[in-house]
Amino acid sequence: MADERGFSTRAIHTVHYHGGGKGQPIAFPLFQSSSFAFETAEDQESVATGREPGYAYSRASNPTTDALEQTIANLEGAEAATSFASGIGAVAAAILAVVESGQHILATEQIYGGTYGLLTRTLPRFNISHTFADATDLAAFERAIRPETKLIWAETISNPTTSVLDIRALAEMAHAHGALLAVDSTFTSPYLARPLEDGADLVAHSATKYIGGHGDLIAGVVAGNHALVHKAHTMRVDFGACAGPLEAWLMLRGLKTLSLRMERHCANALGLARFLQEQPGVTRVHYPGLESHPQHALAKARMPGFGGVLSFEVAGGKPAAYRVLNGLKMSLRSASLGDADTLVSHPASISHSGLSAEDRAKSGVTDGLIRVAIGLEDLPDIIADFDQALKQVG
Repeated sequence: MADERGFSTRAIHTVHYHGGGKGQPIAFPLFQSSSFAFETAEDQESVATGREPGYAYSRASNPTTDALEQTIANLEGAEAATSFASGIGAVAAAILAVVESGQHILATEQIYGGTYGLLTRTLPRFNISHTFADATDLAAFERAIRPETKLIWAETISNPTTSVLDIRALAEMAHAHGALLAVDSTFTSPYLARPLEDGADLVAHSATKYIGGHGDLIAGVVAGNHALVHKAHTMRVDFGACAGPLEAWLMLRGLKTLSLRMERHCANALGLARFLQEQPGVTRVHYPGLESHPQHALAKARMPGFGGVLSFEVAGGKPAAYRVLNGLKMSLRSASLGDADTLVSHPASISHSGLSAEDRAKSGVTDGLIRVAIGLEDLPDIIADFDQALKQVG
């Protein structure tokens, strides 16, 4: 039965620890143990073989990681979830849970650089092919589907140009062609978008970002139905890509404030986007909350907020972008997102440097593009920082 409680309530109360004795911990305990001991050899065998529930080795399961996965599954409206040592580990497992040798992946061309590298550099070694196409043009995207297409890969909001995809339409498209849809929902977190509710088959997150929320962990999660998550979990076990119990504990902590943080991220991002679009040195601002954004209406209809990441282009290409980046005094030059600090980067040189020039152009990653992952600082201070930096460029 679906949990009908509110998002924040579920984030806080999905799992509580109930040990022996009176008085229970409010924070779920950190089980910082690689393995678990048994009273008898028979007990160990029954747990190790799966005949009885329990814990044997933390690469497969751990009480703290289990608590995290139950909470993620609840928030995503999923049957199950599994956790990973990194976001790209989660992406790889989600893909390999579906696609086999000789099959094809159709992916949005506005894609995270790490996923691009996985598709273009590593998966071809396993005879898994791919095509990039513009998923905002549904008719053109559908024409790129092949008979051997097994998976469509999408992102709720693309990195870094913030295209917003119609997940419901993509799910219908995938299923009509006998394929599945997997969605990287890192930019939205479960608070802003739940792709499974729109028909997607799997959802993946870099939990390093909004789920963790404090810049102090690297992890990923995958959620979906039991069968697909079991396959992704098998990839985790076989490749050793498990999240550690400390990271799971930190993610559980982060989830308790996710809704509050996302509301602040979104409010700050919209405020900065409106400021930037009025600045003379800024030629374009990419943010779904602006009426000028091509998918503004879709984002407004489907999500309670527009995300905490924007990008903007400055005249003068890379030299001008670097002058802005170097002129910022409070915002930090870093490639991540979802932190309390505002983080800025130059995608063409960092996250998308591995793309070919042609693919960068298709993705809209120009030399003058700056990505901003808005933090939780006071909005007037964020604006003041960008105002003085832009003035240095002239």
